[in-house]
Amino acid sequence: MIPFKETPNNRLPLLPPPAERLENIDILRKLAEARAALAELKGRAPVIPDQKMLINTIALQEARDSSSIENIFTTSDRLYRAFSASSVPDNQTKEVLRYRQALYQAWTEFDQYGFSIGLIEKINRTIIEKSEGLREKEVYIGDRSTIIYTPPAGKEIILAKLENWLDFALGDYPLDPLIKMALLHYQFEAIHPFSDGNGRTGRVLNVLFLCNQQLLDQPILYLSKYINENKSDYYRLLRQVTERENWEEWILFMLEAVRSTAIFTLDKVNAIYGLFRETLEKVKTRAPKIYSYELVKLLFLQPYCKIAFLTESGIASRNTASKYLGELEDAGILIRESAGNEILYLNHELLKVIRDNPV
Repeated sequence: MIPFKETPNNRLPLLPPPAERLENIDILRKLAEARAALAELKGRAPVIPDQKMLINTIALQEARDSSSIENIFTTSDRLYRAFSASSVPDNQTKEVLRYRQALYQAWTEFDQYGFSIGLIEKINRTIIEKSEGLREKEVYIGDRSTIIYTPPAGKEIILAKLENWLDFALGDYPLDPLIKMALLHYQFEAIHPFSDGNGRTGRVLNVLFLCNQQLLDQPILYLSKYINENKSDYYRLLRQVTERENWEEWILFMLEAVRSTAIFTLDKVNAIYGLFRETLEKVKTRAPKIYSYELVKLLFLQPYCKIAFLTESGIASRNTASKYLGELEDAGILIRESAGNEILYLNHELLKVIRDNPV
């Protein structure tokens, strides 16, 4: 009989688990590798001249992959077009954009509000676009014929489990923050405090926690890529913690996710910066009369640009902005595309860099 398959897991143990389950030679070795990769990413990211370049590119890819874990799919191109265009995107793309909005809002407000149940509820409301709070009804994971897990039931019980989650997240425990993140992520998914959007909310909390612990300065770790590529192991190991308290393999999985995606994200940062420097030289050579550092920087804030972006940033008037974008198109730096009643200009080399395919 699988534990808590049809009975609510109201006895979900509080954090932290017994210390002897959390640190051994294998975990400490993997922890050192993950910390080194993350430190290199944190140290390199400031080379990008405007951090919105990373928030609007890598964080959007994180939003796409985190959503696809929940079978919400869109393409990189549709996502970036929707982020820049005024036209209403399809429902799947709208859901992914809400994830990005939730991540960005929580990060920008984090210094003011910090971790709280209110912040967690706000993240979830933004993701699912509903004014719900903590769930009051019993739910189950799976379908009625193959129920896999039934999380705790009863609002008071859920609230108590979340308060313990917060105490552990904010408390001074003698554990490395990356190990804490792994424990926190399991616990949040096991509590399953909302009727919908728990996985996406939990993955936003992962990167916020890393920022809170000063392991990252921006929420740019592309963690959902690894989870998505190893989805069956991800769910299998979550179940093994619930059924057998197998913390070791779960922690190793999450540490490898950090190590792998830190290296991947670092490669993206280097590729974006290299392309930015290359584009500066291209504009100087091919369109010297319109060259400015601020103009080129604007082309990297997101893959798609339009006249309004230039006017709103004070770079040029509307007529001059149209001329600038046309010259950049003639120089082969941008590609002109229609989006409903709007004209967008695609930085096609940037889109190539930030797609999942190798650069």
